Amino acid sequence: MIRALIVDDETPARDRLKLLLGEVPDVEVVGEAADGESAAERIAELSPAVVFLDVQMPGCSGLEVAASLPASGPLVVFCTAFDRYAVDAFELNAVDYLLKPVTRARLEKALDRVRRGDVQADGVARVLRAAQPATRFLARKGASYRVVHAREVLCFVSEGGLTKLQTSDGHYWVPPTLNDLEERLDPRQFFRISRAAIVNLDAVREVVPAEGGQGEAALRDGTRLEISRRRLRDLTDRLSG
Repeated sequence: MIRALIVDDETPARDRLKLLLGEVPDVEVVGEAADGESAAERIAELSPAVVFLDVQMPGCSGLEVAASLPASGPLVVFCTAFDRYAVDAFELNAVDYLLKPVTRARLEKALDRVRRGDVQADGVARVLRAAQPATRFLARKGASYRVVHAREVLCFVSEGGLTKLQTSDGHYWVPPTLNDLEERLDPRQFFRISRAAIVNLDAVREVVPAEGGQGEAALRDGTRLEISRRRLRDLTDRLSG
């Protein structure tokens, strides 16, 4: 049985997809969500096999929800009425998409791909890379999720295999690795200073060289992070414009 979660901010769209999925014998709709934050909570709670994810939603887009999922997370089928990210971006990768209004025939094709396991996590990554640089992040603190705007982020730090997102008012956790984030971040705003940290250039208040060619970056909240030897010169160049 394929456990499915439907995420869409429009009730009629959710109802239609639930009706169509209800006609498929091997699919069980285990839940619904109307926005990105509640979608992340429902995914963590229900562990669906596939998420039918609306692309355009207020607050947090479907692409941002997909970016918040771990590699071991559910398969994703995007749904869209008008794709300003360009439908061609979807056709170049293994992630399926459905144009609204969803038809039975097209839905069955998407489900066939799900059954075969054709929907791959790297396909999601390619969609994200085809989109604009990330401007918001769906971050977790405890059991709840919050949308964090890029301008609020001081740094991303890898700790114990997890990625910590630091803001002036505290820290949160996001599933993507630093390598994945580096591909999605705006290089004009963010810079990787070491294997373990990416900083918001606007948050850097001081750079202190150290022995051995390394250094330390002081952020506006007092956080101090090590700068690797090979990144120090590049960081000072970026900060000097």
